[in-house]
Amino acid sequence: MIQEKKILRIAIQKSGRLYEDSVQLLKECGIDLRNVKDRLKTVSENFPIEVFFLRDDDIPEYVEDGVADIGIVGQNVLLEKGRKVDTIEMLGFGKCRLSVAVPKAMDYSGVQSLQGKRIATSYPQLVKQFLQSNNVQASIHEISGSVEIAPGIGLADVVADLVSSGGTLFMNGLKEVEVILDSQAVLVANSKIDADKKDILNKLLFRMRSVRKAKKSKYVLMNVPNENLDQVIALLPGMRSPTVLPLAESGWSSVHSVLSEDEFWDRIEKLRAAGAEGILVVPIEKLIL
Repeated sequence: MIQEKKILRIAIQKSGRLYEDSVQLLKECGIDLRNVKDRLKTVSENFPIEVFFLRDDDIPEYVEDGVADIGIVGQNVLLEKGRKVDTIEMLGFGKCRLSVAVPKAMDYSGVQSLQGKRIATSYPQLVKQFLQSNNVQASIHEISGSVEIAPGIGLADVVADLVSSGGTLFMNGLKEVEVILDSQAVLVANSKIDADKKDILNKLLFRMRSVRKAKKSKYVLMNVPNENLDQVIALLPGMRSPTVLPLAESGWSSVHSVLSEDEFWDRIEKLRAAGAEGILVVPIEKLIL
């Protein structure tokens, strides 16, 4: 009897702010996804994975019920739905915040200013929890889409909505006053995923982490006088230690290393001060640790 080949089923957003980043991440992991536009599902030809394209609100439920084994969804949606799934990985894209915004003319002096107000939101559960934690009594009006116009048409006094740049709030005469939740895309999994699929998931996680680590790192090459090598090497942690190669010109060496994005500019300034010249910075496609 031929055993059926195991396939990991992943649910991602079919449109909207997380769709492109989710598809791009899978492609950067070397997963061949063809003809994804306007499809409900597709199967990769070079990795045992099937992709479902769903409404973001439905992803936590599909993963909890086992229709999908894993999913990529915003923390805001995950926490609002309250489904029992395991959060496996923070993915670092789709960053936003769920915030309270009030009309610019409103005299806001703190969260107690929301007492008795009408709050329009697409996230009633998260707003309810926020109000309860601050002992504030207010009425919540659940609406979907165009939340920011609610005060202008008299539907609500204030709003609680997702904010990225804040431009939409500004254009609608609102100001951000409280952050309820900082959110980003996360990878979630069904809590009862079997061993074979967990093995595939671990392989996928290895690829994802290699891609994400590469994006946060830069490969740097520089020319250094030999008398300054010790000083320069002390500034370069590298994976284990920097690579040092002699140049054709006597008394000089080429030093190669990897710097994290967070410390990059500070280290570059110190390296120049230590005598490094001709510093070349190269992006990293994958970083295997």
